[in-house]
Amino acid sequence: MRTLLRRSRRAVFALIGSAALALGGAVALPGTAQAANILSDPGFESGLSPWSCTGNLGSVVSSPVHGGSKALAGAVSSSDNAQCSQTVSVQPNTTYTLSGWVRGSYVYLGVNGGASTWTTSPSAYSQLSVSFTTGASQTSATIYVHGWYAQGTYYADDISLDGPGGGGGGSDTQAPTAPTGLTSTGKTSSSVSLQWNASTDNVGVTAYDIYRGSSQVLSVSGTSATVGGLSPSTGYTFTVKARDAAGNTSGASNSVTVTTDTGSGGGTGFKQAAPYLYEGWGDPPNPSTVMSATGIKWFTMAFVLDSGGCTPAWDGSRPLTGGADQSAINQIRSAGGDIVPSFGGWQGSKLGANCSSASALAGALQKVIDAYSLKAIDMDIENSDEFENEAVQARILTALKTVKANNPGLKTIVTFGTSTTGPTYYGNRLIEQAQSLGANIDVFTIMPFDFGGGSDMYGNTVNAAEGLKAKLKSTFGWDDATAYAHIGISGMNGLSDQQENTTPAIWTQIRDWANSHHIARLAFWAVNRDRPCAGGGVVSNCSGISQNNWQFTSITAGFTG
Repeated sequence: MRTLLRRSRRAVFALIGSAALALGGAVALPGTAQAANILSDPGFESGLSPWSCTGNLGSVVSSPVHGGSKALAGAVSSSDNAQCSQTVSVQPNTTYTLSGWVRGSYVYLGVNGGASTWTTSPSAYSQLSVSFTTGASQTSATIYVHGWYAQGTYYADDISLDGPGGGGGGSDTQAPTAPTGLTSTGKTSSSVSLQWNASTDNVGVTAYDIYRGSSQVLSVSGTSATVGGLSPSTGYTFTVKARDAAGNTSGASNSVTVTTDTGSGGGTGFKQAAPYLYEGWGDPPNPSTVMSATGIKWFTMAFVLDSGGCTPAWDGSRPLTGGADQSAINQIRSAGGDIVPSFGGWQGSKLGANCSSASALAGALQKVIDAYSLKAIDMDIENSDEFENEAVQARILTALKTVKANNPGLKTIVTFGTSTTGPTYYGNRLIEQAQSLGANIDVFTIMPFDFGGGSDMYGNTVNAAEGLKAKLKSTFGWDDATAYAHIGISGMNGLSDQQENTTPAIWTQIRDWANSHHIARLAFWAVNRDRPCAGGGVVSNCSGISQNNWQFTSITAGFTG
């Protein structure tokens, strides 16, 4: 039986430590190339360009500096680590040494997709250094420096990448090929989502610039983007150009003209009140009884796991069809409702971690989609095997992109833990990978509980959701309305694993906030626990507090988005 502690959270500094261990440390490599700093403006004496900083949080300051008269300041927030990066041309199969002087709490220096290192030097500059060897066909590298969430402003100066430049040090004048196949993959009243085919370049494409008419409105590293801040019922024409590390820009792609939807606000048009129902635990209630008593229509059915060989099964052991889970689903649908299955969770053998590839995982998801003719699926990404594994994150997102393309109209949801101020390192990484891969996720659902302390569950939940909104805005270029319309909240009714208490009154406040901000999804763990047992503690079949039967479900049924 799955224990209640399926969603335990680690303290933020434990997470910092584990991330640092995963990322940090120099790599012992043979033979460095002839030393020559190939970075532009390594000491920030000429301003910020060509450095690019997330969230526009980087600036050039005159104090404190390590050398010269200027340095970089990264204004870290609770939802953005103020990463500043620069892409340069490099030679394949060549060893490079990256070094720099940094100051601040938890400052990182590294290369995308490769080695990194970090230090804490709050009151004085200290030097970081790390080496890496380029791949057999690698012609560009993106180096970065960043701080840590909510740890205050960091400073960096005199950053050096020693080694030969691309093309043996010669000047690159060849522009990338123009992107092809530009198309719109979705729209709202205030945003348009775009996707295109990758360009090619002799040293590698580093960015794609999106144009609305003649104005550049966004720059991304992947082959998809969402342009926000648009007006309802308005036609817009978009093109895309590719850019390489030397600043060479391609010709424009084909143009695409899209008319935004009518109405106000952005998002996917998807609104769902769907508390968790678990047939393998906690005296499962009769779903039709709950529906009749509360008016709820949707349930999130937990959990689809791997029964071996990348084969989906309820809880990894109950049959996909023909068992108790299908019986519950039949009851729900007979009463006019529907379900979204949740894949994963805190423990058990998970498909995301155990399927060998994104295509294999997509095949497993498709079996469940076909079995129940689903309208939506939820990937509950937790623990170190999925959430804290960036390769598995990418596998899951790629599989979701595949099934979304193969099942028109299917909505995809990812659910993950959070801090009281928004996504943690791995939550931010999940969102960034979703953007980079063009996964087109409909709803990013946070689980605002098991924070490790804190009694203000309403305030903590709202702050966490606002932190998520800020991250979605900075990553996808969305406006407020569009970002809110891609947010989900999945709470825990009554007592959480760490004795946090979400009362019916607090849950009503959270529901009302969710409605007033027009988010996409509201859920809680779990209907099985939506029964009173004042002083009962944290158990599987009641909330541990005084309440009415199905009171949290009734409150949730009032979510309209």
